[in-house]
Amino acid sequence: QVHLVESGGGLVQPGGSLRLSCAASGIIFSMYGMGWYRQAPGKQRELVATFSSGRSSIVYADSVKGRFTISRDNAKNTVYLQMNSLKPEDTAVYYCNAYILSNGVRHDYWGQGIQVTVSS
Repeated sequence: QVHLVESGGGLVQPGGSLRLSCAASGIIFSMYGMGWYRQAPGKQRELVATFSSGRSSIVYADSVKGRFTISRDNAKNTVYLQMNSLKPEDTAVYYCNAYILSNGVRHDYWGQGIQVTVSS
């Protein structure tokens, strides 16, 4: 059974930083693409940053380029999202995502989500 557990969210002032972590279990971590998505109230879930399934590239949403950095530690089965220069519009529930391609079909797994609030 796949488990993705996020941590590190909370309340931060504009311009501040947070580091999200996602610990994975139940998967062969190195075989999975890993990423972060977010969903603000009244909006659709959107991609924040992700490693490609071949892990040869990283994709960032335009809105976070230059401010957020995704990284992974395969030895710890953990993916991170370092968020700097946070803005009020970054406020959302952030979700960890793990995915794998099998016979051309993408299989996604999600964490429970963690709240990030950017406010003064």
